[in-house]
Amino acid sequence: MPDPREIVVVCTANVCRSPMAAALLRHALAAESAPLGGMKVSSAGVVARRGDAVSANSVSALKKVGLDISAHLSQPLTQEMMDRALVVLCMTESHRDMIRLQTDRPPANLHLFREFMPGSVDREIGDPFGGPLSLYEAVRDEMVESIPSLLRHLRGLAG
Repeated sequence: MPDPREIVVVCTANVCRSPMAAALLRHALAAESAPLGGMKVSSAGVVARRGDAVSANSVSALKKVGLDISAHLSQPLTQEMMDRALVVLCMTESHRDMIRLQTDRPPANLHLFREFMPGSVDREIGDPFGGPLSLYEAVRDEMVESIPSLLRHLRGLAG
């Protein structure tokens, strides 16, 4: 049964994008009143191994905006996580496709993190893995840019 207070953010290996997005979303939700303010945000990867450290550039990109994700360890996305989640947010269409193909019960609320952005913007968030810090900062900024529209959508689901 979905928990109306849980959100799962998904990328490939759960060492770059989804830990950053989860931390940014968690920070934004902390400033909201109930029911959004109490939501739990976790992250996972569609092909993640358990226990890998978050990438150093992800840590650096978020430290620049006052968030610390240095203790994050990767985890694979599980059916149980998806069954519990009110919403599952992916970085790319390929993540969404993998979830739909590889799971017994794909979540009803399976969206891209940037899906609710107005206008004709790129809805996907590219993988910065192995790139320079500036690429991680650009990815972080794409995530930050999408949070207001994402919060509007979550208010509709939670309210």
